[in-house]
Amino acid sequence: MTEQRPTNIQIRKQSRLVHLDYADGQSFELPFELLRVYSPSAEVRGHGNGPGTLQTGKRDVLVTGAEMIGNYALKLTFSDGHDSGLYTWSYLRELGEKAPEFWQQYLTRLEQEGGSREP
Repeated sequence: MTEQRPTNIQIRKQSRLVHLDYADGQSFELPFELLRVYSPSAEVRGHGNGPGTLQTGKRDVLVTGAEMIGNYALKLTFSDGHDSGLYTWSYLRELGEKAPEFWQQYLTRLEQEGGSREP
């Protein structure tokens, strides 16, 4: 799939969503919490294969900043201080297309590992 940059990116603080529009007519609303727990950073993903570090207590996390990185990614800053993940256009698109699946995997992992969404 061609890496497709969103034509419009809106950070909706009230509803805690990042809204993405694409030239092909698709649009996605990604919850801040989902973006935080699926950050592409090494801190979250780990440094090899495997599930990475389970992120807990992120229900109320906010996106406090967003910065375009070149022509390939978006860097988000979160209210818990996390700011090391670069969300490539293709990764944002994948998160949008598979958000329900990713969300369910996260909830299942929280349950299995005794984690909580609560801060």
